Amino acid sequence: MSKETIVLALGGNALGNNLTEQREAVAKTAKVIVDILQQGKNIVITHGNGPQVGMIQRAMDELAKTSGEAIPLPTSVAMSQGYIGIDLQNAIKYELVARGIEQKVSTILSQVEVDPSDAAFQNPDKPIGRFMTQAEAEALESKGIRCMEDAGRGYRIVVPSPKPKRIRELETIKTLLNAGHIVITCGGGGIPVVSNEQGHLVGVNAVIDKDNASSLLAEKLNADYLVILTAVEKVAINFGKPNQEWLSELTTTQAQQYIAEQQFAKGSMLPKVEAALRFAQSAPNRRALITLLDKAAEGIAGETGTVIYS
Repeated sequence: MSKETIVLALGGNALGNNLTEQREAVAKTAKVIVDILQQGKNIVITHGNGPQVGMIQRAMDELAKTSGEAIPLPTSVAMSQGYIGIDLQNAIKYELVARGIEQKVSTILSQVEVDPSDAAFQNPDKPIGRFMTQAEAEALESKGIRCMEDAGRGYRIVVPSPKPKRIRELETIKTLLNAGHIVITCGGGGIPVVSNEQGHLVGVNAVIDKDNASSLLAEKLNADYLVILTAVEKVAINFGKPNQEWLSELTTTQAQQYIAEQQFAKGSMLPKVEAALRFAQSAPNRRALITLLDKAAEGIAGETGTVIYS
């Protein structure tokens, strides 16, 4: 029997908020990833970049004041893919060596094609960068920079978040996976691009939701499992209320019902449940899991987390 393939979507808690925190966080994350590898799984890893890409873009904007050359957001996404990817890659390699395991690990910078007419370009709603006070956000708004409150944690800059349509490096990812590599790709949802009339890829000012990109990647790789790692062990309905209920499993029908009832917060759990739902619906016997990073191995073994299935 061939190994199961798992697409593992790392949340912000797996990466930290700055370079020092990131290197500490990925060392812990690597242990979880190698635990899953030792369950006999093929692994493809995706990750977010919300804080990182925001910090890079603001630094590039400051540089532009003196250089006179603006750095577009897709370039900052590419930078974040590179430096997060190499930290993850090295941490996983170090953990493999510590356990006496020979395994190749590769990072692929990926471009993800979007529809230039996607309605998201007229309605930016993807938070990036650090959390700010309301006063800081209002100051940026006065300069034409859109901000919004993010799940009760403060204010952040928001940018368009179009839906991913095509992963341009998909065949390269498949080749490496078939050759036995752990593959890190689609970081931050991928570098958002559109194809112009000449067939050239052109970056667009957006950040793709990494859970949406992970769901598409898992579907196109014919993966068995999409695992979305977040800050809670299980998904809940009536979250924060006296009748809050943690869910161990969700059928796709139940998930659709709870989405219609607006049970999940738009800035946090909703996109994760929607991404999990799309993957679970994409073919028979596909499952998605939402759980804590520290509980990932147990979740894949069926011991915890919320499983979404048809």
